[in-house]
Amino acid sequence: MKKFTWFFILLLWVILPAYSDAQTSGISGKITDSVTGEMLADATIRTANAGTQSDEKGEYKLNLAPGSYDVQFSYIGFVQKTIRITINEGELKNLNVSLYENATILQTTTVTAGKYETPLAEATVSLEVIKPSLIENTGSTTIDKVLDKIPSINIIDGQVNIRGGSGFSYGAGSRVLLLIDDLPALQADAGYTRWSDVPVENIEQVEVLKGAASALYGSAAMNGIINIRTGYARSVPETKAAIYARTVTSPADASKKWWHTPPVEYGAQILHKQRFNKLDVILGGFYSGGDQFIKDTYDRYFRINTGLRYRINNRLSIGINLLLNDGESQSYFLWQNKDAGAWIGDTNTLSNSRKLNYFIDPSIVYFDKFGNKHKLLGRINKADNRNNANQSNSSNTYYGEYQVQREFSNLKLITTAGITETFSNIEAALYSNQKFSIENRAVYLQLDKKFGSRLSFSLGGRYEFNKINVPKNFLRDSFNTEAKPVFRSGLNYQLGRATYLRASFGQGYRFPTIAEKFIRTSFSNFQIFPNDTLRSETGWSAELGLKQGFKIDDWYGFVDVASYWTEYKDMMEFTLVAGSEGIGFRSLNIGNTIIKGFDIGVAAQGNLFGLKTSLFTGYTYLDPKFVHFGAKEMNSSSNKEENILKYRFKHSFKFDGETHYKKFALGASVIYNSDMKAIDNVFNAFIKDVKKFRDEHNKGFTIVDLRVSYQVINSLKSSFIIGNVFNTEYSWRPGRLESMRNLTLRLDYNINKKS
Repeated sequence: MKKFTWFFILLLWVILPAYSDAQTSGISGKITDSVTGEMLADATIRTANAGTQSDEKGEYKLNLAPGSYDVQFSYIGFVQKTIRITINEGELKNLNVSLYENATILQTTTVTAGKYETPLAEATVSLEVIKPSLIENTGSTTIDKVLDKIPSINIIDGQVNIRGGSGFSYGAGSRVLLLIDDLPALQADAGYTRWSDVPVENIEQVEVLKGAASALYGSAAMNGIINIRTGYARSVPETKAAIYARTVTSPADASKKWWHTPPVEYGAQILHKQRFNKLDVILGGFYSGGDQFIKDTYDRYFRINTGLRYRINNRLSIGINLLLNDGESQSYFLWQNKDAGAWIGDTNTLSNSRKLNYFIDPSIVYFDKFGNKHKLLGRINKADNRNNANQSNSSNTYYGEYQVQREFSNLKLITTAGITETFSNIEAALYSNQKFSIENRAVYLQLDKKFGSRLSFSLGGRYEFNKINVPKNFLRDSFNTEAKPVFRSGLNYQLGRATYLRASFGQGYRFPTIAEKFIRTSFSNFQIFPNDTLRSETGWSAELGLKQGFKIDDWYGFVDVASYWTEYKDMMEFTLVAGSEGIGFRSLNIGNTIIKGFDIGVAAQGNLFGLKTSLFTGYTYLDPKFVHFGAKEMNSSSNKEENILKYRFKHSFKFDGETHYKKFALGASVIYNSDMKAIDNVFNAFIKDVKKFRDEHNKGFTIVDLRVSYQVINSLKSSFIIGNVFNTEYSWRPGRLESMRNLTLRLDYNINKKS
């Protein structure tokens, strides 16, 4: 904990000046929702030299010296407003402001691209925004099921792949960083994503950044960012609850049905948000139980989350979020065969796990009298995973970040700077029951400059230090300690009223995880070997994109077209090896790779035959290759003829749409992926029926989901969802089939005490 001395010093430095203020001139007033009249707490009020936030009543006061100012009023989810004012000596001007919710998709406010609030249309990188309504409407109980519906994103057995930047790495070494409220949430030892840690019952917005983001967010953000922004209490108390049950129908091939009574998965969730004067309180819970579509598999867990935020005054607020996730799961890595055993696991690959995970996240936000915004963020994460296959692991992670942001209105410049530190202790059977520790320190700086009213430019850099402290009996080498700088830049030019051209370049960097370097375990008949000489991978990604907004009659939305080029040097992947220790997998630097492609996306809202309708859709083309496709690359791949990286789809198409008629809502989702041309050769050679299945299913697959909901009363909605309507037999990765047709019944209760 001594590594966080700076964190607590800065905490005191921020708090102590919070009460000193001698100026008497300035502005004051209330910030409200222009439609509902609701008071908006924590709205940001800023000028070039000063800043504050509205309090729990939506009221604010900003002390200013005499002069003229452009005052900016902003609130996430609402259209930003700027007002020109003049203040005289001793004058306290009353200025009440009403903000409108985002009227168009282009006005959606995001924070991930530059760590400050900016409209989606003006971002210098590709961003996707997911609203909580999509999670609820599709009946998703984990956020990965929703992310899979987003163009350019594929999730293979829980691992995220954005624009082909990752393949399938057996649960270790993610190139996409998961953030929950701007804080890293990947597991410390392997860098994998545990989706059940994401509180779907309390999500305000999900922001997905496509492309290298290491300059702002560090090593694990080499391929992109998924930032989960949780909800907050408003002036009107809110209670939401839902229950659901999911079962399956017989497979298209009835001989593969393994049950007499269909398995049923069920669960419930609840959330309450309320403001008590200066204190915001959030309480949420989630439970999942029952059995899944593969015989003898389940994921039973409960999650509790709470958030507290207290406003000491208009400039200073403190908060703490807590999350506890406890449960047990059972799964198989491989099937028995492609026929009667397609949805029955190979007992040699059985894994039974007991998991306990918790997060403690303190935070401080402070606006000083000079216009600087200070943030102190912390996270304590405990993960304890007990496994019956000698694969248990336990870790303690401590994260701290100090960030300062200043807007120079006269220069149209926003500067964001920060320092971060992470320290983790890890002990695991996976690593020969040895104790390891990880240290990460970084400093970053981001400049966002506006030239005139149309051109936005961003420039950022980060210097990052990584170290793995290994036990005394392990080989020590130079690859366990490393420091690197990474940079990014981007621009966005508004060509027309709703036409935005963007270009970006970002360097990527990923330091190996402990799992990739030191893991030693087995599954089925294969070993997983360590590689303590594994080197970090570096790379860059560049993008040219055009976002065109449109309004046609009652329809409005945007079309987004982007072309991108990504290169990796010393790319890391688990690769089949054979030697004196036997046959198995080892994480290796496989060489240099190039991933080129383009995507086209459309998001729109409007009236279809007089019915309120919304949709988003997109197509993605990938060309992922080795720079050099030689004997080594051919031998590890199932495809000897074509130079293509493993576990990628060259073509994919996504669609989701919903229309409303009176109290009914009808929706549909479509996912198409072309044939996966290459996998690890070992699956074809040694895993039963994998080659036969792939030969029989070599045209890709299309999955269609349908849903209907009915608003029983204002506070109660019932939904019925049919997943995989056409009962397609398909696989995201070898040796495991996805669900046959499945049926979900869900009831949602939502009460707003104001109503």
